[in-house]
Amino acid sequence: MFIKTSAVFPLRDIEVVLSPMKTPVVPKASPETLPELVTYLTPFAPLFRRSTSRESVERYLTGLLTDLPRKNCDTIATAVAGTSTERLQHLLTDATWEPQALDQQRVTILVAQSPPQGLLVLDDTGLPKQGRSSVGVARQYSGTLGKVANCQVVVSAHYVADEPTSRAPVHWPLSARLYLPEAWATAHARRAKVHVPSEVPFQTKPELALALVDQARAWGVPFAYVVADAGYGDNPTFLQGLDDRPVAYVVGISSTFGVRLPEEVHTAVLVRPSRPRGRGQPQKPRPAPLYAAKAVLDALPEDRWQPITWREHADVVLRKQFVAVRVHWATGGAQFSTSHQRVATGPEGWLLGERPRPGERGEVKWYYSNLPADTPLQRLVELAHSRWPIEQFYEDAKGECGLDHYQGRRWDGLHRHLALVMLAYSFLARQRWTPANTAGFSPSGERPSFPAVHRQVLVWLFQDVVLWLIATNQIAHFRPRRI
Repeated sequence: MFIKTSAVFPLRDIEVVLSPMKTPVVPKASPETLPELVTYLTPFAPLFRRSTSRESVERYLTGLLTDLPRKNCDTIATAVAGTSTERLQHLLTDATWEPQALDQQRVTILVAQSPPQGLLVLDDTGLPKQGRSSVGVARQYSGTLGKVANCQVVVSAHYVADEPTSRAPVHWPLSARLYLPEAWATAHARRAKVHVPSEVPFQTKPELALALVDQARAWGVPFAYVVADAGYGDNPTFLQGLDDRPVAYVVGISSTFGVRLPEEVHTAVLVRPSRPRGRGQPQKPRPAPLYAAKAVLDALPEDRWQPITWREHADVVLRKQFVAVRVHWATGGAQFSTSHQRVATGPEGWLLGERPRPGERGEVKWYYSNLPADTPLQRLVELAHSRWPIEQFYEDAKGECGLDHYQGRRWDGLHRHLALVMLAYSFLARQRWTPANTAGFSPSGERPSFPAVHRQVLVWLFQDVVLWLIATNQIAHFRPRRI
């Protein structure tokens, strides 16, 4: 009697039939390195002082590229030959290498292979965690989960080629940093227990994002614009940081985002404060009126709204109505003087509104950009909708490369895992750039071609295992399923 199963292999696309009276075995990936992976990892070898560390990197990446449902040191050591849980844990916590140096080397290589004009997309993602002992874990809002939950939050930057109408622009991750909540940052004993470096201060997520902008510049990433969602766009400190650098940007904002009208800002500057009679301090100058973004756009005539198509492919057409008006981003009402710390008036820029066309359903959205006054509305719309590759990265890195599978508790271990996941993701992304894999990622909700590349890597990875099981009479026969 034959026992038919497809659960013996992590690879879903091979159907295995075990020989009678044989004990099922858990196959391991071949100890031989995938040739494409050897070539890919060669430039990174000097970053690891010991040969054992270099071998563990290759084995860890091999594990991240398998079809395991969970990808941590234990499960990878079980499925991948030539390593052990102890060796992989040593790679993540005790071996001598710097994850930021690995990121920098990877980025340097990718920059040389990417278009010279790009965007830098900033965002964060939640990594669900149980308990309270893992570094940075707390009850906090996670955009991934859409609610407050027990999780870690990682802020990252992503390069995207400036090809806003393309459904498959070149894109890859730059680097990622763990957000350390203030309760963690000020708890010295707690920090020491999970090896948070003493020089790491408390930084908000927008401050971490600005640090990634500086890092991208230092590493020579060719970006001309920064793009982010309302979690960053609503933060005046973040906008001021971008204005001070300076860098062009398009960011999402909320309906209550504060703005001032250019003509009223100009008038307020010309108004001289009145002097009171007798004794008393002269009246301090007041800022121009402060308005909410929604109120400004709602007051515009209907004929100002224009239908704009920013991307179309096959039968998918992305089109809505848009309007843009010149404003200053601003904070602080007229009850404060212009010198008050709550009052700020940024440079003149664009307030962009988006709504569904008549008869269609969809969200109303708002954006702010510091692009110059002669920027076409079409360009503003295209840049505002160029964030999707980082969301696709989070989805695929979690689903295919184990981004949220790290089970350790330490600061260094988590950042090393993040660097290795980005290394694995970039390997698969480069496979996608080849002429045989031009379908790319889809911004319209369809499943992209990334898993197809992933499955091809798995076929390479496990073919030696199948042949070994046949040779040792563990398998009576096998039939490849159609992919």
